[in-house]
Amino acid sequence: MPEWLVLTLAMLAAGVVVVVITLVRHKRAADDEDPSETPDVIEYMTMWIGVVYAIVLGLAIAGVWEARSAAQDHVQAEAQALHEIDQRVRVYPVDVRDRIRADVNAYVGHVATKEWKAMEDHGELTERGDELLAQVRHDVTDYQPRTDFEAQAYQPLLDQITAADEARTARANATSPTMPGVVWFGLITGAVITIGMIFALQIRRTPRELILAGLFSALIAFLLFLIWDFDAPYSRDTAATMEPLLNLFPHTRG
Repeated sequence: MPEWLVLTLAMLAAGVVVVVITLVRHKRAADDEDPSETPDVIEYMTMWIGVVYAIVLGLAIAGVWEARSAAQDHVQAEAQALHEIDQRVRVYPVDVRDRIRADVNAYVGHVATKEWKAMEDHGELTERGDELLAQVRHDVTDYQPRTDFEAQAYQPLLDQITAADEARTARANATSPTMPGVVWFGLITGAVITIGMIFALQIRRTPRELILAGLFSALIAFLLFLIWDFDAPYSRDTAATMEPLLNLFPHTRG
């Protein structure tokens, strides 16, 4: 099921649940109950609970968005380092240059197909990807420069391999969800308490109040879904993409 459809259903469900509970509560309320006589302390507590929960939601959204942006930066850094290797080896002999470029392309092709799917499905990198990147490193380090011009390109190539390896390691560390379970417990509990305070205020079933209560609940459901969607940097609809690799190595699109 598409995630946008899941989001829509979750928001509708949250709004419907609040409206239904409000109607049921109103029907079972005592005849002498006066909703206008809500104690001031309850209104005060509701206001502060809403403010605190809004701050928590904002911090959670900022945290998962930062993690997603960092995950995209890891892909960009890795793609750029591999592209630099592909271009800088042009000063090497044809056989060495072609071998290095072929191994770089093999690694990029593996990442763009099998490894990316493994990241989405299992949250981990593949051993084959490690082997292919190690082969690129061996290709560069095992070659002994024969001229000063080749020697000048040797160290920058090693630096780019190190950069690609570091970006790969960072990508591996970013595959897991960034939000701990205890934070999710706090977010969900806070949502229940915040929405529950609506009933503590003894809202009536006037169309205006029911609409506002439903929209408020749907908004909280949307924000929680947004956090959940951002929480997996390399999967789901708003995840980091492999576009940097595909842009610098367009042949992998096939």
